[in-house]
Amino acid sequence: MISFSDKNFLKKIKKLKKKRKKIVLCHGVFDLLHLGHIRHFKSAKKFGDYLVVSITANKFVNKGPGRPIFNQQERIDFLKELRIVDDVILSNSSSAEDVLNVVKPNYYIKGPDYKNNDKDKTKKILLERKIVESYGGQIKYTNDEVFSSSNLINTSGYLFNEDQKKFIKRLKKKFSYQQIYSQIKKFKNLNVLIVGELIIDKYCFGEIIGKSGKEPHLVLSQKQKEYYLGGTGAIVRHVSSFVKKINLLSPFGNEHLFKRLLKSNFDNNVKLNLIKPDPDYNTVEKTRFVDLISNYKLFGSYILPEKINNNKFENKVLNIISKKNHDCDMVLICDYGHYFLSNLIVKKIKKLKKFISVNAQINAANIGYHTIDKYHGIDSMVINENELRQELRDKSEDIKILAKKLISEKKIKKLIVTQGKNGVIMVDNNFKVNFCPAFARNSIDKVGAGDAMLSVTSLCLKMKMDPDLTLFLGSLAAANSVETVGNKFSISFEKIDRALEYLFK
Repeated sequence: MISFSDKNFLKKIKKLKKKRKKIVLCHGVFDLLHLGHIRHFKSAKKFGDYLVVSITANKFVNKGPGRPIFNQQERIDFLKELRIVDDVILSNSSSAEDVLNVVKPNYYIKGPDYKNNDKDKTKKILLERKIVESYGGQIKYTNDEVFSSSNLINTSGYLFNEDQKKFIKRLKKKFSYQQIYSQIKKFKNLNVLIVGELIIDKYCFGEIIGKSGKEPHLVLSQKQKEYYLGGTGAIVRHVSSFVKKINLLSPFGNEHLFKRLLKSNFDNNVKLNLIKPDPDYNTVEKTRFVDLISNYKLFGSYILPEKINNNKFENKVLNIISKKNHDCDMVLICDYGHYFLSNLIVKKIKKLKKFISVNAQINAANIGYHTIDKYHGIDSMVINENELRQELRDKSEDIKILAKKLISEKKIKKLIVTQGKNGVIMVDNNFKVNFCPAFARNSIDKVGAGDAMLSVTSLCLKMKMDPDLTLFLGSLAAANSVETVGNKFSISFEKIDRALEYLFK
């Protein structure tokens, strides 16, 4: 695969410049090539002698769930077949910044929709123009008719099935893109208190080299390891770009490596309230061994806390909750069942009389023991189908009936039940049911999907947004989460906004 760091490509560009050949660069995703792209390349080639097309790498494509449809190698291969294109390179960046700095084309060509630079919400065009002008190049804009790749993809059968298309069509009848954008912008007025366990996710990637010679187990040749913020750490990252301020309240072991991880991952609007329950407390750490080729998880190893029996610690937590009463509009409770959220702490949170949303998860460490009994009377809860069935000890009943039963028993105002590829439902305390199909196209890792759903739907419900729109935005967040490894990347206002912009074209 050619990339902008390829030495042969760079030598070729250097030779062309020595011969005073004019280098022209076009940059984009080019996910679904059409007539508009061909005309754009033809217009671009008129400015010089050698046309280079750079494409955005898969991981930086931010146009909604399932995008890009064609992976980076497929897009490169297709573009190489065009005679008018002289070279194709891969940009390992979210913009053309790196390519421009290395290639330094004489002309950087953009379409007519970029002529008004101020209309580019990402402001990347301004940075790109500055780079081009810094070495004496020029940015030019073509006058070709604009075709929307996203519109072609959205109306084709490439991306959405019939249920998804019907749901989006129904939403479009109720809302314009601008109306949704305006509603999401109002999240910026919110101060949020997030309470729950921080979890450090350690991913060890490697290759299976075979069965052990002496014992009956597989052997992994470890190639790399990465640390991600999980638990409330992931939720803080998801929520921070949407809201005004976040207070995080969590037990923490003060490990130096994890402190650095927190510092590098949290925005400036996040205030940490971290308490060490006792001198021997270790932050929850979940290690997963993953096949580097397939991303399949092979094995998990967890460092989990013992039950916390420390009145001094609990009193500190209660004191912080009291102090945040006037500094928060809503509370997100993330209960992963690791002994932090006692009945007394939850009772104290309820006394704040704030909007409360809960995600109480079942995992390998608490299955059969964890319950949501203490969350009686809350405003909203996110739970997956298996967790709901576990809670009500019912394996076969219709999920809507079980949801209504839980609402009746626990007096929950809004219950969101995720069902993986089967979508998500929301049932309110009047037993009205709303359904949204799942929008994830490529599920790589389900870890963190519930956290992403909770993060966005809680904000929507606090602001009393339309139920269908609430589920749709939550589904976009969950789709974004499962299409990446673990909690490596967070959702953000920009990502959701960009997805909406492309989906509502």
